[in-house]
Amino acid sequence: MRLCSIASGSSGNCIFAASDSTNIIIDAGISGKRVTGGLCDIGYDVRDMAGILVTHEHSDHISGLGVISRRYGLPIYTTKGTKEAILNCKSVGEIPAELFHEIQPDVEFSIGDITINPVSISHDAAEPTAFVMRQGKKSLGVMTDLGRYDGYIIEKLQNLDVLFLEANHDVHMLEVGNYPYYLKRRILGDRGHLSNELSGQLLGEVLHDSFKTVVLGHLSRENNYERLAYETVRLEIDMADNPYHAGDFPIHVAKRDEISDMIEF
Repeated sequence: MRLCSIASGSSGNCIFAASDSTNIIIDAGISGKRVTGGLCDIGYDVRDMAGILVTHEHSDHISGLGVISRRYGLPIYTTKGTKEAILNCKSVGEIPAELFHEIQPDVEFSIGDITINPVSISHDAAEPTAFVMRQGKKSLGVMTDLGRYDGYIIEKLQNLDVLFLEANHDVHMLEVGNYPYYLKRRILGDRGHLSNELSGQLLGEVLHDSFKTVVLGHLSRENNYERLAYETVRLEIDMADNPYHAGDFPIHVAKRDEISDMIEF
């Protein structure tokens, strides 16, 4: 399988995931031009995508969805709540109803040879999900935009090969920064975003002997930076009550405005 972040951050998100025969986009929160250009840069044509998985309706995840889906007729897979929220979002324009395929949390479905399990997450959106994807014995998870995690999330992320995991903010930077109070409360709340510390703690709960790599993503432009997210997550792993250490596997940080390295496994 393959995983590549075309863009990841509070200003826009788009992730490419694939098996040898099936190519999928997860979210289209950047312009249609950037989506098609990003795919071209990693050697793929948007016309070869089997569909778009949409996690939720916030603009940094759907701003390019209307253009891409209409122009190329790409199927959209998302929950009923997210679908209805998208249809009520004027900025994406009109999307033909037949392009939508409703999915349900915890009900697996397949696109080509990839089996996908939508995972309910705690975020201030209509019916948001993360995704766990499997092809044969290989598996990956894309887990962003959650304010908290619990036993349910930990269970869903067991035995993955690769995990794309949110490390949105440094708590201290957020608390002393220029965001208005209500926005700070939202981000820090149970329906907000994972901090660097919580990201590292969640990762520590799902590590196993065959784990291959983690990609940290959805970093805030104002309240985080790559080195800080990387070092904080490493520290949390080393402090965790498990036999693993941060040096046991590669830790990547997805670029906000650039294509990140392709992860192949």
